[in-house]
Amino acid sequence: MAGGIEIRAAHFPGRAPIDAYGNGGFRFADMSHRGSILCLPSGIHGWEVSGFGELEEADLARLFDEASEFDILLVGTGEQLIPMPVELRKRFREAGVAVETMATGAAVRTYNVLLAEDRTVAAALIAVD
Repeated sequence: MAGGIEIRAAHFPGRAPIDAYGNGGFRFADMSHRGSILCLPSGIHGWEVSGFGELEEADLARLFDEASEFDILLVGTGEQLIPMPVELRKRFREAGVAVETMATGAAVRTYNVLLAEDRTVAAALIAVD
């Protein structure tokens, strides 16, 4: 067996409210994560995105792969609201998902409320300082 540290993709296997955000990350389930996150029915995953304007198709693959598992997607675009491009919004609608974009703080608060109501919600949250 080779020694050393095994680096795995950040993943919390469950749904959990977001306890705090800021300083470049999030706190949830008595843990913290530095960077952006995807909150999906399959769990909370680290998301290698630092700005909404730099999103690429590959950054959204997990969202589309799991789109049948949620009805609402909240997108936290960072410090300020940045509208989602029309074509991308259309693709989510075709997948049966309603999308709401808002600043990350508002997205976190809305996600927590919908999660508490046991709604089928997902969130893509870009970390803020």
